[in-house]
Amino acid sequence: MKLITEQTTKIKATLPKRDANKKQEVFYNPMMKSNRNISIVLLNSIANKGMGLALPLAGSGIRGLRFLKELKKGKLDCLYLNDKKENFVENIEENLELNGFSKKKIKISNEDAERFLLGQSENESFTYFDYIDIDPFGTPNPFISVAVNKIKRNGILAITATDTAALTGTYPKVTKRKYWARSLRNYMMHEIGLRILIRKVQLPGIQFDKAMVPILSYNKDHYFRVYFRSEKGKEKCDQLIKEHQYLLFCPHCLNHQVSNYNLGKCDCGADFDYAGPLWTGKMFDAKLVSKMVKENKFVEEEKFLKALKEEAKLDRVGFYDLHVIGKKYKIEAKKMELMLKKLKGVRTHFSKNGIKTEKGIVEILKIIKK
Repeated sequence: MKLITEQTTKIKATLPKRDANKKQEVFYNPMMKSNRNISIVLLNSIANKGMGLALPLAGSGIRGLRFLKELKKGKLDCLYLNDKKENFVENIEENLELNGFSKKKIKISNEDAERFLLGQSENESFTYFDYIDIDPFGTPNPFISVAVNKIKRNGILAITATDTAALTGTYPKVTKRKYWARSLRNYMMHEIGLRILIRKVQLPGIQFDKAMVPILSYNKDHYFRVYFRSEKGKEKCDQLIKEHQYLLFCPHCLNHQVSNYNLGKCDCGADFDYAGPLWTGKMFDAKLVSKMVKENKFVEEEKFLKALKEEAKLDRVGFYDLHVIGKKYKIEAKKMELMLKKLKGVRTHFSKNGIKTEKGIVEILKIIKK
């Protein structure tokens, strides 16, 4: 094991030779530093205080240790750290000592993540949490239902999915089996995958009148990340269901639209292809994202958070890629800044050439040709 420093926190962990893997003696993924940075910015930007924060898959414990050090005063009441690795307790205690932390606000357990969340620990019966972070190696599916069940009203549930191939339609059967939806292998596949994930997390809560409302959703590097706020009420759940629809896409002319049905004909006369069911509501709380930009102290996250803030101004389903349009119609792609102005659109973090706009493909083509 090596001594690793992330921001001002030190841990002893195993650095992967190539990609992070389950066989590491102490699981630490350096590629997820940005993920951890943004979680700290978000928690420092919301009003919630005196929170019970749960990390059922704590790994090296780096996220939890950084929470202890970097969250504002009064944010954290108790930090629950859990991992099923045999050496977890010994390792986390060593890392706590390394950073000069006492165990005053910390509860450590060595259980299976589901068992821990259900409160079946041998040491203590846990109740409900103000924040749960599900950051697994691969799909979050095994932990979604119990995490949704154990999050408090107005609590925050953070979900990471690294099985991007399943969510973006590389393996259609896996997408259907794991996420109960159909994806599309086109330039919008990452937005589609993210919206499929959002719906999958919402479904277990709806049956118990618990609405999981996305407040920050994004795709970065090799993973998807969504933060949900838990809201109680049948009416709110009914509203969520209305936003579970299909994205229709025309491969002939590149038109796309939201529909309650998974088939139809495009205005150009071709048959639509489809993705879904998926979440067609908002992916951002625009006020929160704006506050996160102000609260952010990580220089490396500044550009990305500002991009999300810009995208949140026109939080709609789907986008148009200027290079894809140029290649399809054999026309020269115009400069992004000019097109943003002409289309009254915003950039999207899903593609450096993508624009979210209220205008359809016919009008877009007229403007490009003009």
